[in-house]
Amino acid sequence: MNPKAADVAECGPSDSPPPPLDWRFSQVFGERTAGEEVQEVDIISAIEFDKSGDHLATGDRGGRVVLFERTDNIRDNEDRRELESQDYLANKHPEFRYKTEFQSHEPEFDYLKSLEIEEKINKIRWCQTANNALFLLSTNDKTIKYWKVQEKKVKRVAVMNMDTTQNGGGGAASSSRTMSSLPNGGSYDSSFPPGGLPSLRLPVVVASQESNLVARCRRVYAHAHDYHINSVSNNSDGETFISADDLRINLWNLEISNQSFNIVDVKPANMEDLTEVITCAEFHPTHCNTLAYSSSKGSIRLLDLRQSALLDNHSKLFEEHETPGTRSFFTEIIASISDIKFARDGRHILSRDYMTLKLWDINMDSGPVATFQVHEYLRPKLCDLYENDSIFDKFECCLSGDGLRVATGSYSNLFRVFGSYPGSTEATTLEASRNPMRRQVQNTARPARSLMNRVVRRGAESPGADVNGNAYDFTTKLLHLAWHPTENSIACAAANSLYMYYA
Repeated sequence: MNPKAADVAECGPSDSPPPPLDWRFSQVFGERTAGEEVQEVDIISAIEFDKSGDHLATGDRGGRVVLFERTDNIRDNEDRRELESQDYLANKHPEFRYKTEFQSHEPEFDYLKSLEIEEKINKIRWCQTANNALFLLSTNDKTIKYWKVQEKKVKRVAVMNMDTTQNGGGGAASSSRTMSSLPNGGSYDSSFPPGGLPSLRLPVVVASQESNLVARCRRVYAHAHDYHINSVSNNSDGETFISADDLRINLWNLEISNQSFNIVDVKPANMEDLTEVITCAEFHPTHCNTLAYSSSKGSIRLLDLRQSALLDNHSKLFEEHETPGTRSFFTEIIASISDIKFARDGRHILSRDYMTLKLWDINMDSGPVATFQVHEYLRPKLCDLYENDSIFDKFECCLSGDGLRVATGSYSNLFRVFGSYPGSTEATTLEASRNPMRRQVQNTARPARSLMNRVVRRGAESPGADVNGNAYDFTTKLLHLAWHPTENSIACAAANSLYMYYA
């Protein structure tokens, strides 16, 4: 990791930018064969690394949560110096294996509103680990659940107590035995001989060497949202978290499931006056009193929990003012922010709208410090995208742990990686397949800087697509991806397949 990640935006022009990353295929889970039909319930809808990067969780539209664990870590009993001499550390990359899965949510029906509630997992967030157990939050449209996943040893009954072969009852006693069955399939003699038992031996329960991973739901946080939950975010204090829907943000304590505090409410007295909704909310990674939320109008509001109980007023507002004369019917639709992420240092916020990625400095609310063009080639096709509802697709975004690069998804199962450091021209287009560089074209365009020292970069276009993007498949879209917290490794979802890449 770069120890100066917090000062990325302040690097001078003399600093030489790092070279572009060479991305390689690492692993795939659930790969489809040619022509295989994808079941709707198997499509991945959420991806999240834990803070250590040793575990990865995915959620799908069938309400399942699947956990993966890292397998390439150096074991304590191995000689680190010997591995270093073999260049093992320099060449290794994260490798994961399937760990376990469990059914997090089931389909429900709200009888009061005559509304079906899908089991689809909208978000997954890892919580602090304790006693070798994993904890995570998962949510569908209405209900949040707090899960504990722990390895437990299998216990078995080794010896039963009543053995009449030692009481000398003879043939008469043996002929009147009553056999009773055990839950594990065995049986024992439950009859008592006339002379009674000389001794009472209790069953012996032993823990075998086998162990099972058990997922147990510790808390259920329900009935707090009238609208669909779009975000869940943990607080750095390890005790609280927020959940957000279209109009409200609630603050919860992990240990209290029957009570939450409404801290943001943008619902107007008259719903006809509603002009914007909440699209995403995120806690600051280190300051437990700070959070941010984005809106459908393309703005981000920074809030301070110390100001008041109900946060009607923001401490900072980040928005980019539109150029005069450019407003159209689609302006507000494509300006809607679908995802925001804090950088690990807490200094920057990355936002994704339909057309662009924007990087914001929380100390500068006059505009983004960098803008990355992702879907500019689709601008002439906005009418078609509106007709087939693709314009409402919600793409996620992520940042590298060192803050030097950002990534987001696109259509045709493509995703894009941009260098976010000053002077960078890095703009890589990769495909979620075993050959990620198949659609790659080197981008030679230099970044253009404005008087406000903001950067606008154009994404590398792919071969086989014209300027209008006619060759792109809008039915295959890469919405969900996550960057490993400490290494250059990306996990992304293409339908029901989980692809992993490293550089």
